[in-house]
Amino acid sequence: MKKILSVFALALVLTGCYKEDILTPSVEVAPDLKMTSSVGIKLQTPFVTSEVAMNVKMETAQPVTIKIFDIANRVVSKETMNVKAGDNVLKVYTSALPSSAYRIGLFDASGKQLGITDFNKL
Repeated sequence: MKKILSVFALALVLTGCYKEDILTPSVEVAPDLKMTSSVGIKLQTPFVTSEVAMNVKMETAQPVTIKIFDIANRVVSKETMNVKAGDNVLKVYTSALPSSAYRIGLFDASGKQLGITDFNKL
């Protein structure tokens, strides 16, 4: 009888912990990264030293490419990643870039520009 009760108790404990019960953490967007548009890109600050936070906002989950252009409009950095619908807070690391003015653009899988903004590497 003890064995049956212990198996029943174990089964009750294991079935009580479904993945649905575990909440996925929500992305908290800082006030300086909030966007009113439904698609685009926004940097936390236009003045950057080694890294800066950015918000990539999309209407649907999809792969996007983020490109950094130098002052001569040449691509100096490019990264493709999958983003979810809504806000996606990401980091841009700029320590390898020389001090100058840059433009960062957001592009969909077909190469269509979805947003663009400028920053200065100090």
